[in-house]
Amino acid sequence: MLSPYGMDLVENCLTCKLRADRVFCNLAGPTLQAFENIKFTSAYPAGAVLFVEGEQPRGIFVLCKGRVKLSVGASNGKTLIVKIAEPGEILGSSATVSGSPYEMTAETIDPCLVSFVKRDDFLAFLKQNSDACFKLAEQLSEKYHNACKEVRWLGLSHSAAEKLARLLLDWSSKKRDGLRSEIRIKVGLTHEEIAQMIGTSRETVSRLFADLKKRQILHFEGATLVIRNPAALRSLTTNN
Repeated sequence: MLSPYGMDLVENCLTCKLRADRVFCNLAGPTLQAFENIKFTSAYPAGAVLFVEGEQPRGIFVLCKGRVKLSVGASNGKTLIVKIAEPGEILGSSATVSGSPYEMTAETIDPCLVSFVKRDDFLAFLKQNSDACFKLAEQLSEKYHNACKEVRWLGLSHSAAEKLARLLLDWSSKKRDGLRSEIRIKVGLTHEEIAQMIGTSRETVSRLFADLKKRQILHFEGATLVIRNPAALRSLTTNN
């Protein structure tokens, strides 16, 4: 079944062919059926806001398809993109469990397929299904590990060029194709959004990309970033 945004609309978790590759979704049959009974699946266009930083938690959002940017804002109006969430991730889980406000704002980058579970239903689900608790703890631990890694390379990088290089290398580590020397990444982010991920200005990001292109380290083909020389990009980091 196709949604209005051209995606294959998989409404039943039990028939999803991708769940085996995703930490939380790969639950035992009875537990997955219990989750299926309490979720609501919807398709969202790009640019839709799922929840806002500071909002009281209504429940969790499981990202089935597409990407979502998670960001925090400052009183001076600046925004820092903390993470780009991928399919299989649970969004808003820590706030939902603790009852504290959402720590970040979640906004879709692409058309997305998202399953929502109300807070009370999700808490009851966790109490009744211990295997789901372990899966949630596993994903939260992974998020904590990744957050520590990102804080480390952002805090210890000596320049905006190094921060950008580390970000691109992190993206490329997930897209590596052993049959090709170059790496192709579908970015789908503006220079402004990339700047918000590394704590610099849009102008700086544009200048850095122009320099990397001039040095034939990378180039763009539409929304696809092609890293032609990963070794040269890695040489820009302190601990290469």
